[in-house]
Amino acid sequence: MHTLFISDLHLAPERPQITDQFLHFVSNTAPGAAALYILGDLFEYWVGDDDLEDPLNDTVSRALSALAAAGTPVFLMRGNRDVLIGREFAMRCRATLLEDPVLVNLHGTPTLLTHGDALCTDDVDYQRFRSYARDHENQAKFLAQPLAARREQMLGLRAQSEASKQQKSEAIMDVAPAAVAELLHKHGYPRLIHGHTHRPARHLHSVDGHNCERWVLSDWYETGGYLRCDATGCSALAA
Repeated sequence: MHTLFISDLHLAPERPQITDQFLHFVSNTAPGAAALYILGDLFEYWVGDDDLEDPLNDTVSRALSALAAAGTPVFLMRGNRDVLIGREFAMRCRATLLEDPVLVNLHGTPTLLTHGDALCTDDVDYQRFRSYARDHENQAKFLAQPLAARREQMLGLRAQSEASKQQKSEAIMDVAPAAVAELLHKHGYPRLIHGHTHRPARHLHSVDGHNCERWVLSDWYETGGYLRCDATGCSALAA
């Protein structure tokens, strides 16, 4: 048995080729896996679960629901782009929503799963915005607005975010080693799997005398990638 992990697909109407690649992955690669974990940023943005009839959202939910119905459980974690995904969308996908982070027993190896943005602690401005975006009162105020107004605001925020990135160094937007070490210590030195940084790689960390493996998942901006794990370990593969 094996388990699959993906993140940072950033599905959007203007990138139909990535949606097609995702649908092919769900239909041809994921069936037969012990589970599929999606560790955040499945979508480029998410304005609320009342947008389920949007063609892209409907197509994605139907594909994941079919995968789950065929016997491969789907687990979904919110990312920074789709932090507003709720239980209604998860139910439509037949998926289980995950807290961030969550510790799982992955084929006999304790493995901590997180989106990864909470580890980028050197980016103080982003961490301030992250706290704002995950505040339940702020989310409720946003979701109380009409759907069209929410979509317009979200597109504006995306443009601001991309402009802000141009002013930051690559290093400041990566995970902070101290934050990684603290998280691994807190959870008993497990294997760590995350996305967000778009820097796919395998890292080894020595924390308090424990050697910990950290896998960073690939984004799907140009072409997709996934992590395949079984009892012998993990390997990164092209979708």
